[in-house]
Amino acid sequence: MKDSEFKELIQGIREAGSYLRGNKAGAAKVDRIDPEGVAAIRASLKLSQPQFARLLGVGIGTLRHWEQGERQPTGAARVLLRVAAKHPKAVLEAV
Repeated sequence: MKDSEFKELIQGIREAGSYLRGNKAGAAKVDRIDPEGVAAIRASLKLSQPQFARLLGVGIGTLRHWEQGERQPTGAARVLLRVAAKHPKAVLEAV
């Protein structure tokens, strides 16, 4: 991973932590992740549904609900999906 990518990743994690601690000012807007996006992120990592669910720390049923559009990822899973979309290799190396 390039140094600039790592710094961008760390900055995003810091912003997410600040937001979770209640600092809502200047928080980046997190939009919905569409079901096709979840499946596309999984496909870009070349993982099966069970493998991807384990990587995210969620149940296979939860992942299927996301991919079918029945539910939306929230919290840390949403952040990890965003990171995986932009930096798939970083996610695979980190977990």
